[in-house]
Amino acid sequence: MTAQKRGSIINISSTYGHEGAAYASVYAASKHAVEGLTKSAALEVASTGVRVNAVAPGPTDTGMLDRFTGTPENKKALIGSVPLGRIGKPDDIANAVLFLAADASSFVTGQIFTVDGGKTAG
Repeated sequence: MTAQKRGSIINISSTYGHEGAAYASVYAASKHAVEGLTKSAALEVASTGVRVNAVAPGPTDTGMLDRFTGTPENKKALIGSVPLGRIGKPDDIANAVLFLAADASSFVTGQIFTVDGGKTAG
């Protein structure tokens, strides 16, 4: 990428990368690391034209979320905590990645793009 003087690296974090979570300390620590790596790498390669960003999904309808919530009642309670009133779909996350990969985001680097239905806004 540096040789061609352009490119986009997109890391995947989590809202736990900028918030703590009880009983998820190792997971949260790994996502904090992803966010620190993203910001540092962005500064290291910015002058070469390469951009480095991360997408930080919130609750998204995946098997991991099902394992995390454990029961339909817990999942319903989680949905109730999301201001947009739903959990994310995998396409919501994919669309954020596509935006960061596209020329439309050519002036964006070193950012954590949170895609969480407003859950961490407040």
